[in-house]
Amino acid sequence: QVQLEERGGGLVQPGGSLRLSCAASGFLFNSYIMRWYRQGPGKERELVAGISDSGDNIYYAPSVKGRFRISRDNDRSMAYLQMNSLKPEDTAIYYCYTYVRGDRWGWGTQVTVAS
Repeated sequence: QVQLEERGGGLVQPGGSLRLSCAASGFLFNSYIMRWYRQGPGKERELVAGISDSGDNIYYAPSVKGRFRISRDNDRSMAYLQMNSLKPEDTAIYYCYTYVRGDRWGWGTQVTVAS
């Protein structure tokens, strides 16, 4: 059973940092891409960052490039999103995603950036 569980969200002031983690289980983690999406209030879900199975290929949305860093630990079946220089517009529910015989999503973790 494929499972993704996000952790690490919370309330942070503008300019602050958070590190999200995604614990994966039920599939061969090192063979699949991992992505982070987010959905802000009143907005559509958008791709934030993606990383290939080996970690060699990485994508960032232009809005987060230079501030966010995606990584993965294939030995631990974990994916991470380090978020720095956070802005109020980064406020959203952040979701971990992979494609294993279909779309697989975690339940999400709330990130709120406010002073």
